[in-house]
Amino acid sequence: MSHPLNTRSLFTVALSVALAITATGLGAQSVEATKPMALRTVMEKLGRDMQAVTGAISKEEWALVAELAPKIAKHAEPPLSEKMRILGWLGTDAGKFRDFDGHVHDAATAMGDAAKRGDGQAVITAFSKTQQNCLACHQSFRQSFVEQFYGKR
Repeated sequence: MSHPLNTRSLFTVALSVALAITATGLGAQSVEATKPMALRTVMEKLGRDMQAVTGAISKEEWALVAELAPKIAKHAEPPLSEKMRILGWLGTDAGKFRDFDGHVHDAATAMGDAAKRGDGQAVITAFSKTQQNCLACHQSFRQSFVEQFYGKR
């Protein structure tokens, strides 16, 4: 017993398969869009370290500043796959993003060196440069980054 498939049946099956594949893909995208990226964890850690430096500066605890500064300068990075997504999104602004990160690295390193010398004024100057570059990066990229990877909130 053979049942010839008519065109309408083939079309219905093909459409059903296409819709199922599309729905599965959309579901995966929405899960990925709501799942926090590793960069968020990196930024949260940097925020805690910057707050700790602020407290240490206010108490002139230069040893603690010297301990925290390298953690800021050489902060963790997201996994390569995430980094590639971010760089793809940044496009021609990737260099600007890297420059901000490089300036943060240099200023945090200078802050650590100044703290080791016990030079409070130089610590504060370097901390200010670190903070200024964090702020400039956030003002340049944070809102559009959040919209791109987390949707409008």
